[in-house]
Amino acid sequence: GNRVNLINELDKISNYLLNKNNISYEEICKLTNLSENHKISDLTDYALANNKHKTLNIINENILTSEDYVLISKNFLYKLKRLRKLKKELEENKNIESVILSYKPTIFWKEREIVKSQLRMLSLEKINMLATKVNNLEKLVKENSKISGILISNFVLELLSTSSN
Repeated sequence: GNRVNLINELDKISNYLLNKNNISYEEICKLTNLSENHKISDLTDYALANNKHKTLNIINENILTSEDYVLISKNFLYKLKRLRKLKKELEENKNIESVILSYKPTIFWKEREIVKSQLRMLSLEKINMLATKVNNLEKLVKENSKISGILISNFVLELLSTSSN
């Protein structure tokens, strides 16, 4: 999603092709250090579900920019607000399936299982506490772009190391 990075990667390929006519996919992967680029949404989902392996894998495989770290904090906040609404609805209607199905905007089928997992793991109190932390984190990330990666990583590691409730 970052045009500067994309242009740099295309320049690498272009320079490599100066003395060649063809390039293989494997060569492109080696040149660009291409690993699967995970979505920010996956990072926040797995972190909130306390899936340490997948969360750490996403953090380690991605090269993120300061803009990405702001998006991560915003995505955490969005997911926590959604969980708060779902958790409150779940207090009235004990059927987790109907609560998820009736939520607007619609939670798509591929997200439903992880949302269920998050709802089981996180209490309303924990969700509120995390939302407060993320609000503060977002401000810090915006003010300190040079250390935004460290701030987000520390938050995620703290989230993964704390108990589920």
